[in-house]
Amino acid sequence: MLELLDAWLLAPLDYGFMKRALVAGLALSLAAPPLGVFLMLRGMSLIGDAMAHAILPGVALGFLAAGFSLPIMSLGGILSGLLVAVLAGSVSQMTGHREDSAMASFFLISLAAG
Repeated sequence: MLELLDAWLLAPLDYGFMKRALVAGLALSLAAPPLGVFLMLRGMSLIGDAMAHAILPGVALGFLAAGFSLPIMSLGGILSGLLVAVLAGSVSQMTGHREDSAMASFFLISLAAG
């Protein structure tokens, strides 16, 4: 039984990419639930989905600029997400519509641009 546990669960951790995947999965599992609960309690569940897709063009531009450079791709995604959030907020302020409807339009634009 112990050999089976070692072969299935611990043996893949001999590879570096599996260790990085485990760390990334743990980080994501710690960061995503509080953010999701916060957005659901505020009635902004579409915002989380829209922002996830809003970073796509920035990540793509970061990839085109620097290849598989994670810091550059992350920076591009953050800048793209902030740009979409500012644009949606300003459109909401100018038109008087709710911010989630403005975010939905930028969601589609960002998805197409990515």
